[in-house]
Amino acid sequence: MAELILIRHARSEHGAALAGRRDVPARRPPRALLEAVRAEIGEVDLLVASPALRCRQSCAWLFGTDADRLEPALWEQDFGAWEGRAFADLPEEGALPRRDLARMTPPGGESFAALYARCAPVLERLGSSPARRVAVIAHAGTVRAGLSLALGQIEAGLAFSVDNLSVTRIARAGDAWAILSVNRRGRAAEW
Repeated sequence: MAELILIRHARSEHGAALAGRRDVPARRPPRALLEAVRAEIGEVDLLVASPALRCRQSCAWLFGTDADRLEPALWEQDFGAWEGRAFADLPEEGALPRRDLARMTPPGGESFAALYARCAPVLERLGSSPARRVAVIAHAGTVRAGLSLALGQIEAGLAFSVDNLSVTRIARAGDAWAILSVNRRGRAAEW
């Protein structure tokens, strides 16, 4: 059985504005939090990260090294014209059913369904790799795509909260996926 350990990057220095594809740095977390998250992760055979600076920094802080591989397909969702807009200035779309939310596309951007279509093949490939425990340092959208993959329904991942520096585990045995845990940080104080 192959296990994917999906880790969302540390908090971004986004200036209270949406940063999907904007390459903003992360804020270095307290040492105690890094140690707790690292203990939650355990030993891994392969480190994979989104090329985003915040993911590469988080990888270095957690593992003391660069990722073995950068995967461009694991970038966060492209929010198009909404990128860089203050959170308070984002349009209110109202309550949408998850199925509609997964297909809603910001102007000039991509939908969550498009993010899933780009991420799922990489996650499938990593779940089939000879490495038994693969750590993936990426974004909330990437983690939700992994949950969607495990649940077999694109919009299903949108039901989950994904905190910064949280650990979500999914495992593959043959063609079947299982969710082992979601949004864990180990025994760490809040950040």
